[in-house]
Amino acid sequence: MKIQSVKYLTREGFRNVWVNRLMSIASIGVLVACMVLIGFAILITENVNVYMNNLEQQNVVMVYFNDKNSVIYQDASQLSTTSDTSSDSSSSKSSSTSSKDDKSEVPAIPDDAYLIHNEEEAKAVCAEIEKLDNVKKPVEFISSEQALENAKGTALQDMAGAFEILDEEGGNPMSHGARVTLISMEKFDQTVESIKKVTGVHSVVSHGDLAKTIADIKSGISMICFWIIGILGVIALVIVSNTIRVTMYNRKLEISIMKAVGATDAFVRLPFVIEGVVLGLFSAILSEAILYFCYRVAAEAMGTSFTLSVPFSEKALLLFGIFAAIGIVAGALGSAFMISKYLKKEGSEFKAL
Repeated sequence: MKIQSVKYLTREGFRNVWVNRLMSIASIGVLVACMVLIGFAILITENVNVYMNNLEQQNVVMVYFNDKNSVIYQDASQLSTTSDTSSDSSSSKSSSTSSKDDKSEVPAIPDDAYLIHNEEEAKAVCAEIEKLDNVKKPVEFISSEQALENAKGTALQDMAGAFEILDEEGGNPMSHGARVTLISMEKFDQTVESIKKVTGVHSVVSHGDLAKTIADIKSGISMICFWIIGILGVIALVIVSNTIRVTMYNRKLEISIMKAVGATDAFVRLPFVIEGVVLGLFSAILSEAILYFCYRVAAEAMGTSFTLSVPFSEKALLLFGIFAAIGIVAGALGSAFMISKYLKKEGSEFKAL
């Protein structure tokens, strides 16, 4: 096709938009509504993902090692029962001992009853945990002394004395441990089970329900966004197709004359394709402006109660690219489909006469 013909057909496409301006305005309005809804779905998804990622980073798994304290304090009820039995069987003997000896009495635990005997062995377990998939490096080692200080710092004021008594009279009851951060909540359960299987690990304290909730929310939001984009994309395609159909039937006689004098299908089709693309691109530009204004108003209205984490400027180019793609694809496919269908079934009726 000659360049001159392309220029002529391009002008015809723009002229079609103006000649059928009422239908064009209606189509642009529907397309803009679809694109703005798609844009909001994308922005909401991005904001939710940011918040979910922040929760993932803050959610940690506490791992406690199999050291002496884990054996001594692993079952307080058994220790209490043992203590009561011992006191009943040796009441006469205990009356002759001092109160200080009673408080400081600790069961004798053989070295082979536990696996971690010092900090070096505990840090070696941390290194093994780091090798697991879905574990963020480095794994933070927490000594028993640091764990006790942390417990004192977070305890209520009237509970701090209890920790001091434990530390001074009963010894430090805390075990060596580690703070482990997971990379993805989707593999939470598998990672926790892998950590439990590491030699030297006594127990794992985690928030499995929170992890499952986070994974479900992210999956649900992504699925909703996918269906919104898909459904609204189909609506945009239908709207453009109907607009082109109106234009096509308004020019029915002209198309038949063009076919009668030997015009090719491509020559007849191009103005309608250009008309659809123009409607799509104009809708994309208008949608970007409206979405920016609405997003800015929403951010100001929320204030400090709920901050939108994703600035519009970060996603502006991506959104316009998506809008333009939707407009161009919907316009080109809708117009090409409708005019091809017409040319195949009815376009030669004037020629037959």
